Amino acid sequence: MGDKIIDPQSEEMKFEPAEDFVINANINDPGIYKKAEEDPEGFWGELAGEISWFKEWDTVLEWEPPHVKWFNGGKLNASYNCLDANIEKNGDKTAIIWEGEMGEVRKYTYRELLAETSRFANVLKSMGVKKGDIVTIYLPMIPEVVIAMLACARIGAPHSVVFAAFSGGALCNRISDAKSNLVITCDGYYRRGKIVSQKQKVDEGLNSCGQLKNVIVVQHAKNEVTMSENRDLWWHELMEEAEPECEAAIMDSEDMLFLMYTSGTTGKPKGIVHTTGGYMVGTHISTKWIFDLKDDDIYWCTADCGWITGHSYLVYGPLSNGTTIVMYEGAPDYPEKDRFWEIVEKHKVTILYTAPTAIRTFMKWGTEWPKKRDLSTLRLLGSVGEPINPGAWLWYHENIGQGKCPIVDTWWQTETGMIMISPLPGITTTKPGSATRPFPGIKAAVLDEKGNKVSPGQDGFLAICNPWPSMVRTIHGNEQRFIDTYWSKWDNKTYFAGDGAKMDYDGYFWISGRVDDIIQVAAHRIGTAEVESILVAHPAVAEAGVVGKLDEIKGEVIWCYVILKTGFEENEELKKELISHVAKNIGPFARPQMLIFSDDLPKTRSGKIMRRVLKAIANNVDTGDVTTLQDPDVVATLKEKTMKAQN
Repeated sequence: MGDKIIDPQSEEMKFEPAEDFVINANINDPGIYKKAEEDPEGFWGELAGEISWFKEWDTVLEWEPPHVKWFNGGKLNASYNCLDANIEKNGDKTAIIWEGEMGEVRKYTYRELLAETSRFANVLKSMGVKKGDIVTIYLPMIPEVVIAMLACARIGAPHSVVFAAFSGGALCNRISDAKSNLVITCDGYYRRGKIVSQKQKVDEGLNSCGQLKNVIVVQHAKNEVTMSENRDLWWHELMEEAEPECEAAIMDSEDMLFLMYTSGTTGKPKGIVHTTGGYMVGTHISTKWIFDLKDDDIYWCTADCGWITGHSYLVYGPLSNGTTIVMYEGAPDYPEKDRFWEIVEKHKVTILYTAPTAIRTFMKWGTEWPKKRDLSTLRLLGSVGEPINPGAWLWYHENIGQGKCPIVDTWWQTETGMIMISPLPGITTTKPGSATRPFPGIKAAVLDEKGNKVSPGQDGFLAICNPWPSMVRTIHGNEQRFIDTYWSKWDNKTYFAGDGAKMDYDGYFWISGRVDDIIQVAAHRIGTAEVESILVAHPAVAEAGVVGKLDEIKGEVIWCYVILKTGFEENEELKKELISHVAKNIGPFARPQMLIFSDDLPKTRSGKIMRRVLKAIANNVDTGDVTTLQDPDVVATLKEKTMKAQN
């Protein structure tokens, strides 16, 4: 075990922004933070002028905690900002480069994307969709998902995009909650070379959705599907008859732009409501500044449009900035484990924004895969979705960024709409594992149970202490849940993020993960994310899932499920070493009672570890519904391994 073990608690490792990057950066004056702090309304009001308005707002901010109105009285359209506003300068510029899993490539210029969006907007209107009607989109990562989103926005119909890998039952739950009567889907799509029968899932799920009137089906994989007469319609046939021009509806700043349902790993999914004006200002500016967008950038956010990252940082933020975006339909390991790097090389990607789960998977596969490809066009890397452990950060920096690309480690949520804590690459000295500082105009803090600020280095709860433009407005159909979930922990002016954090002596934020992912060992509260970060920092470990197992004496004890990197063998010696590694880095009280090696962990289709399922396995209780897991079969395998480990 001669490899160096990185201490994940160290805050001493720092990376200064390169001088040539700073000189050319969109934002390189640290004074921007002070300017935003001294006059936040003036700050956001000035930035709002960078997007297109049909009518300017009357007030920048109206704040009656916890309810807010941004740019009240202003009139605009999100689709217009992403398309029409770019035609004069960028009409012939490529807006979307799409690559299918089987290798097909489709490209759309901004002018072509406007025409396709307008056609589909006219299709929606011809079917009776009106301003305010919620349209459900159940599409994989194909261009039509973006066209459908922008078409809905164009006519003022809020969209609800449901992740394509969710089950038909999960789709039905979201349709019912949104009271939607139109679903846009496809025949099928490719995943690891096999066709997923999307239309079949729709048909199965819609049996209990009585209010649904129509299903529009994109012919993508050309697999056999059943079309219900009078209900199901082909996208391409409808588009053939539609005109390529559709005037953008004039929307109020506070009109709903979309519903985004949280994944619902526990409890009923929450329909997060985002409105138009503030959301567009927040996403437009944060995309431009954090990713340092230039006219010639080829930008690839690997997130699915079924999640908020796909909304904010694949569609609305980049397209409103006139950026060329890359979309990829399939798996990162098909047909080989260098598929992502092949795409970077082929399309000359300059900015890559992906998740720590993906990065740790790439680590597990080994450096030989990125080394096969030319990644020299990359100039900036981003991380999103969960805290990134320092080991993965450094691997990403060295093996993908080749030591020259700044990394923007971003913290935000479905509810925040935009990135809240992140480096500005032309200003910020980065520390592996830290999301660094709040975005200008955002006031964040680490608080204790009573709402007092904790001392540097101490753990507490992450809070946002002032309103921001893209903030959640309510939970669809459940205002009380909105207040109870986000605004009742301290006072109705302070947003409870649900994440644990600490701030170091430089004022940098270190996010530890969900506070409900806490293990109470005797008198010690131990974050699962902290233990996982320690394990993954060991050179043998690719991924780890940590949960609490009920214990008569200590209340809970720590159980760890570990995936090893290629080249390391499962044995008792390594198991003992990893257990000691955790105890050494956190303290003897955090010594895991059990460590189980596994080839996989229960994950959602977006790659997040389902600790709820792991905890159920460890405690030998019912795991509940596991149909939406990436691989439901992993549950039985882990149950068997757990039983053996206990005996």
